[in-house]
Amino acid sequence: MYRRIFYIASLFIVFLLVADYSATAQTYTIRGMVYDSSRNYPLEAVSVLSTSGKGTVTNADGYYEIEVTEKDSIWFSYLNKPTIKFPVLKIYSPLSFDISLQVNVPTLKEVKIRPRNYKQDSIQNRVDYAKIFNYEKPKIKPSITGMGVGFDLDEIINMFRFKRNRSLASFQRRLVLDEQDKFIDHRFNKALVRRLTLLDGGELDSFMRIYRPSFTFTKMAGEYDFQYYIKTAFFRYKRGLMPEAWLKEEEE
Repeated sequence: MYRRIFYIASLFIVFLLVADYSATAQTYTIRGMVYDSSRNYPLEAVSVLSTSGKGTVTNADGYYEIEVTEKDSIWFSYLNKPTIKFPVLKIYSPLSFDISLQVNVPTLKEVKIRPRNYKQDSIQNRVDYAKIFNYEKPKIKPSITGMGVGFDLDEIINMFRFKRNRSLASFQRRLVLDEQDKFIDHRFNKALVRRLTLLDGGELDSFMRIYRPSFTFTKMAGEYDFQYYIKTAFFRYKRGLMPEAWLKEEEE
């Protein structure tokens, strides 16, 4: 009898709270580079601000990191000219959110951009965005209370937060795709392709864009097979042939 009353009371509380319920905000890190309007020169001392009150500035390499929550928006300000606000859950590439500002700086000092460590960044991204990477669609889960077996109220409430669930699922997909893109960039890099093909400049960029391998192949291929693919792709490139059909189908 008491258990039944408890269940009814729990469901009643859910419907009272679901409209205003707000889960404890978890912080994440948005990182990237800020460039001038030509996208050739990083900008130092650009203010990066969030609606939650956090802020930082870009360093000498134009690099920034800022802690945010899923409800935040961020914007950039340089020479007292702010940009529009970018909602965190709508940022396509939060792990490398690069932006160019419509400013022209006539004299810029030489800037040396330090190469980043892919493996360390990948591990850190998984830590920073653990909640998003581990996100699962809310479902009713039993919980043990002093009165017996009940249901997890937080999960029940989250089931009715449709907009929030869609945003988190979309954010998760973007993070996964961004992580996969960075893995491809890590293996299919300009130094390796240039060494195997002797291409450079615009030709190198064109080749890498057209023959960029899929994530599945990049992950599964051994070093020999991966380099053999690049050499075979270069052979096709020199003859004006498009990527092989099996690779295109895999990407689809």
